[in-house]
Amino acid sequence: MTDPFEYIDILDGGMGRELERVGAPFKQPEWSALSLMQSPEKVAQVHRHFLDAGAQIITTNAYAIVPFHIGDDAFQGQSLSLAQRAARIARQEIDAFVTEQEAQEKNTPLLAGCIPPAFGSYRPDLFDKSQVENILRPLITGQQDDVDFWLIETVSSIEEANAVVSILREYSTLPIWLSYSLANRHNDSETPKLRSEEPLADIAATLDGVDAVLFNCSQPEEMEDAIAMTRKMNSGIRIGAYANSFSERNRQHEANALLSSLRNDVTPEHYLQYAKTWVNAGASIVGGCCGIGPEHIEALWDYFKNPSPQKKQ
Repeated sequence: MTDPFEYIDILDGGMGRELERVGAPFKQPEWSALSLMQSPEKVAQVHRHFLDAGAQIITTNAYAIVPFHIGDDAFQGQSLSLAQRAARIARQEIDAFVTEQEAQEKNTPLLAGCIPPAFGSYRPDLFDKSQVENILRPLITGQQDDVDFWLIETVSSIEEANAVVSILREYSTLPIWLSYSLANRHNDSETPKLRSEEPLADIAATLDGVDAVLFNCSQPEEMEDAIAMTRKMNSGIRIGAYANSFSERNRQHEANALLSSLRNDVTPEHYLQYAKTWVNAGASIVGGCCGIGPEHIEALWDYFKNPSPQKKQ
């Protein structure tokens, strides 16, 4: 029997909150970079949790290796070595996982090299095209030997997308996945927009030359309409979604607050129901962002990838 979800790929979930949950050092402004600096073994532990949960793609813990989070001095002195460490830890966890799972003949998970927002999440107003290459260069150089492709995360504007894709093409030949963050709508009748308030339709011109377009670090409710709209504007590109579980749907800039509060209604079962709507709308890549843990990823894997016939009800 043909698996109707064979084409679905499962991403991992949010690194930061899982680090906090396993007892790693974790606070703003350093966010997940603090564990990379002080407790890299905890970063490895979190990667393994997501692999064990069924993630077919994990992402390097490089999101906070930017001056916005670790400061200018630490960035100048440590960004390259931290990027190398982030990629090496993730690659080693994949290698160990594959070695242990050989008897089960599972496919080797892929490693996405995180390209974070250089000037803070949800902050298109801070984007500085003249400085972005200086920030991203050590992240690209430090990760490119270990990763399979690039994942540009939490993109808030068309200008940011174009600039970052151009820089990656200059420094690397690896495939590029481009992931936008969506503004919170007051109601579902509103047209989807980016954090910059640019209409989603404007992303059409940014899709040439990228291998997938995704939506991340946005509320689960925002994803379905954006996916359906993107599928209409480009029928050939792969589309994905990995939402967060931040509370207060209409709050902006929350990812840069002290420590954002999380919703208590986004259970693994509830999150799976959202993911089903994303797949029905045209997504073939699903996973999680801030606050989405291994238990959520396991629910996705169990429904979309588990070979057991007792599923897909």
